[in-house]
Amino acid sequence: MSILLTAATTFEIEPTLELLEKKGFVFNNHEVEILITGIGPVPATYLLTCAMLQQQPDLVIQAGIAGSFSYQDAAAGETVLVKYDTFGDTGMEEKGVFTTVFDAGFAGKNHFPFTDGWLINQHPLLNNSPLPVVRSVTINKVSDSLFQKQQLTGTFSPQTETMEGAALHYVCLQQQVPFLQLRSISNEVGERDKSKWQMKTAVENLNIELQQLLLNY
Repeated sequence: MSILLTAATTFEIEPTLELLEKKGFVFNNHEVEILITGIGPVPATYLLTCAMLQQQPDLVIQAGIAGSFSYQDAAAGETVLVKYDTFGDTGMEEKGVFTTVFDAGFAGKNHFPFTDGWLINQHPLLNNSPLPVVRSVTINKVSDSLFQKQQLTGTFSPQTETMEGAALHYVCLQQQVPFLQLRSISNEVGERDKSKWQMKTAVENLNIELQQLLLNY
């Protein structure tokens, strides 16, 4: 099987990259290609599309860290799989009220690849994974704004937040390629005090679960 492993930064998957390099990028009989997209949905969408057309992988795995809207739903250091994702800041804001392009009538909630405004991963692994399965939003701007957090929570009720996840879902659904989005929680959304982030633990746990996924797939 050909697997495309993608991440926003090398740092997030560095332990797995070191292991793959030792194995000649063949793991459990899977040929693994690496794609580092950079941060944000625009470069992720472009580079994923290019890679998909050129390499035609059997599976795409996106791995990285994420923010949690509530540690009760997704705790610091915990690794999750994302089933639902969408572009959380695409829309209109008027007098502090955010309206999605779907609710404003500029796009159809069920216009492919969206289902009720969501990009939904139907991969069967999500039905029996020991990892929590969550709903996420993808944004262009990470901030310490409590107001932005409340807007996203009120509009989407997400558990996690990233800057590339919806790009993965969008491209893979369009290309009809199976995919998985694996994330570990490094911080709570809105917390910009990096001393409170658990980046090291998140990366360690992410790569443990990533390697387990590659081993068992």
